[in-house]
Amino acid sequence: MATAETSIQEPDYVNSPPTLQVRDLVVSFKVENDFPRAVDGISFDLYPNEVLGIVGESGSGKSVTSLAIMRLIPDPPGKIAEGSIKLRGQELLDISYEEMRDVRGNEIAMIFQEPMTALNPVFTVGMQVMETIRTHENVSKDEARKRAIEMLTRVGIPDAAKRLKEYPHQFSGGMRQRAMIAMALVCHPKILIADEPTTALDVTTQAQILDLMLELKQKEEGASIILITHDLAVVAETCHRVVVMYGGKVQEVATVEKLFARPLHPYTKGLLASLPSTHEKKDRLYTIPGNVPSILQMPEGCRFCTRCSEVIDRCHTEEPKLHDIGNGRKVRCHLLEEGING
Repeated sequence: MATAETSIQEPDYVNSPPTLQVRDLVVSFKVENDFPRAVDGISFDLYPNEVLGIVGESGSGKSVTSLAIMRLIPDPPGKIAEGSIKLRGQELLDISYEEMRDVRGNEIAMIFQEPMTALNPVFTVGMQVMETIRTHENVSKDEARKRAIEMLTRVGIPDAAKRLKEYPHQFSGGMRQRAMIAMALVCHPKILIADEPTTALDVTTQAQILDLMLELKQKEEGASIILITHDLAVVAETCHRVVVMYGGKVQEVATVEKLFARPLHPYTKGLLASLPSTHEKKDRLYTIPGNVPSILQMPEGCRFCTRCSEVIDRCHTEEPKLHDIGNGRKVRCHLLEEGING
């Protein structure tokens, strides 16, 4: 997927402070008289020049995490109940709604999961890209139009000046995704959050869009990407580090190389085992038994205990801690304490 031409600069974890710090984030939703947690105490850092992957099955809390960072959790029924989100040291949960509007699109931009619903169907694509520019920068309409045409051209939309006047329904799925990327990057944000940016696209278009994101990001010094996906093949090609989520909690954090070479959490092992292999002949692909539990019916102990093939007795009663095992790697599993995984 990612080619040599779009290879990304290696982040400097030692000398650079994180651009984004998420600490003990809790997001809950009101369901009748209860407030179950869709995201339950997650923490992670994002560094300059880094592409950070957040992976997990549907229902694991990935998209809710991204919406919380953007402060787009619908309230009611949802709310950011606890935690901290700092952008270069500034606490985003303490600033006003108007100040957060200045951050969105300007400092942090997001490519939403479904471009047809994210784009407004009653406005032209050009008007929506131009609005992003004029909201954050004091430029004329002509200047905004010129920049919109330039950005749509850069993302690979042919005859951009003409397509500027068209509506989202006149664009194909891949073109709508490119238009979303243009809107997200037109103000040169330092952080791009891409939530399943290649969902429902063919393999060729997926590769083009991922290469495009990396190429445009590379031109912005210190810019970073949070890539939210369930596609581990995409993660292997594009990311530096990976955060594995399940049941609203972080289960494992590791560099891409270490995660694929030696996964430690049983859930991560299951995800990797489900990938097709060119080295090993499989009659059937492996599937993790069961389903992600509802936030209303989470197990008492480990969130993964009802589906885990390596479960032990204490998994059903005691929530495991997120163990820091050195070199930035973390794992939430009792097996580490039992000496099974070592």
